[in-house]
Amino acid sequence: MPFIDKKENGTRISKDEDFEGLSIIACMKKSGVPIKDIKKYMDLCIEGDNTLKERMEIFLERKKTVQKQIEELNNIMETIDHKIWYYEEAIKAGTEDIHRKCNDNNKQII
Repeated sequence: MPFIDKKENGTRISKDEDFEGLSIIACMKKSGVPIKDIKKYMDLCIEGDNTLKERMEIFLERKKTVQKQIEELNNIMETIDHKIWYYEEAIKAGTEDIHRKCNDNNKQII
């Protein structure tokens, strides 16, 4: 991590700003950003203000990806919640039959 200073013996010298940088890297990693793209982001940071727009674009793209993941996870959660309700009600009734519906010909449809 090039933004962290080192002593002559190689020991890292951490400053408060370094922890902020590490926090951003951890966020990127947790959200699925590949290491090579994190490195590219860090290189852009080192380049300075002329890369501000490019750095913002990285996070705008990441936001789209994370929003899509959240939507997918919300859909999964709805299914899980439904199945929990389904089994709670079936357990109360002692049977899954309470969830089966019959059509006009008295045949069960699930």
